Amino acid sequence: MSYNHYDRMSALDAAFLTLEDENAHMHIGSVALFDAEPLTKPGGGIDFDRILAYIEAVLPSRERFRQKLARVPVLQHPVWVDDERFNLRYHVRHVCLPAPGDERQLKRLAGRIMSEGLDRAKPLWELWIVEGVTRQRFAVVSKIHHSLADGISSVGLLAAMLRADARHEPAPTEVVTPRPAPRGTRLLLDELSRRATLPVSLARATLHALTNLRETAEAARDIATGLVEVLRVGASPASVTPFNQPLGPHRRFDWTRFDLEAVEAIRRRFGGTLNDVVLCVVAGAIDRFFTTRGWRASGLDFRVLVPVAIRSEAERRSLGNRVSMLLMPLPLEERDPRRRLKRVSETTRELKESKRSEGVEAVATLADWTLNGLLSQLARFALKLRIANMVVTNVPGPRDPVHLLGARMLAAYPVVPLGANQSLGVAVLSYAGGLYWGFNADWDAMPYLHEVVRAVEAEFEALSLMVPAAAAKSARKRTSRPAIAGAES
Repeated sequence: MSYNHYDRMSALDAAFLTLEDENAHMHIGSVALFDAEPLTKPGGGIDFDRILAYIEAVLPSRERFRQKLARVPVLQHPVWVDDERFNLRYHVRHVCLPAPGDERQLKRLAGRIMSEGLDRAKPLWELWIVEGVTRQRFAVVSKIHHSLADGISSVGLLAAMLRADARHEPAPTEVVTPRPAPRGTRLLLDELSRRATLPVSLARATLHALTNLRETAEAARDIATGLVEVLRVGASPASVTPFNQPLGPHRRFDWTRFDLEAVEAIRRRFGGTLNDVVLCVVAGAIDRFFTTRGWRASGLDFRVLVPVAIRSEAERRSLGNRVSMLLMPLPLEERDPRRRLKRVSETTRELKESKRSEGVEAVATLADWTLNGLLSQLARFALKLRIANMVVTNVPGPRDPVHLLGARMLAAYPVVPLGANQSLGVAVLSYAGGLYWGFNADWDAMPYLHEVVRAVEAEFEALSLMVPAAAAKSARKRTSRPAIAGAES
């Protein structure tokens, strides 16, 4: 017997819906490249029907991908309900690049796909199977709304589809019956009941605090310190740069790849974390790019938003957002790569010790307990105030090669959405010995996106030359990878 069902959306997830407008689409995604040979049909072309059947077999374990948005009447808080007319072929699409097919065409297609918003009347995701990529490869372009998943959980979706075993075959398809959505009156009464019980929840939390005074005092101090730090930094805007223009509706997408062992060699030699190396390279690349364009880089208060995962191991397979944010100033004026990496590492450590991430998390928790629109309004205000110039995010991916029905994934370039007045976003994904960089940009504001990519490559090269092991890895990558004509976006 069927029963009605819904899932309430958290304030943080709902904020990504509120931040979206006709130009700023809040979806994340990736462009993954695969070896086409295992999935090529005898007469040529990719076996799309086999891929579709496989996706249908794995979807039942991810019910959110069969759910769509609904709203609580009057209060308008968003919830997830089953889509009674779910059509897999609407969400999984099959296209082919015009012959002869190359990476530049794929980048242009990815930019076009990311330029279009998701249909809010349907589940908020799409997969595009793209065949005809050069050197016997095909691509999977994924697009998932940020209200449905953060970077970590979106990688979990990828992991649900991909297997380390190249011979893996899907289990028989499970029949899924959509559960009816509750009536509007039920949704409204449940939400009113939830809000009515907040004083009771607060009383219980207070009682717990009184019985654990030392623990509570330490937590309160951390949260208060974090909130003060967030408010202090957020009170003044970052510098105006060519990266911060009104956002248009069209996107460019570009990418590059580094050898992960070369990155680790730099980290071991100079200290810090892998993310510190990424931020160091970004800082140097921006300075290099500004200099070649004749723009002033010294003296700029240039900041990046760095998402920080707070997802526990038990939450790794769950969807939704479990992130906080660090507001990170980048030392563009520091020209020496080693000193720049040291400064980045010190700043990262200071930010983590300052408890700012606890302050951001506390705001999200407070919004979820009380005024659900609070976080959305704060996020809108922060973007309008220009508290950061761009987003740089680093997501850990599978360490070992993975396969889609025997087709090995050769590369995976992540996509981060652009906020208002942010024309460039950088996302990095580690996978099977590689560090894959995805650059999402506004089409009109960033016609020179590939110059930014080249500046990132040049800065990584400069840092690598200071570490013999990293330099050897970097040189081996340059000589072993064949050039691709017209690879720029």
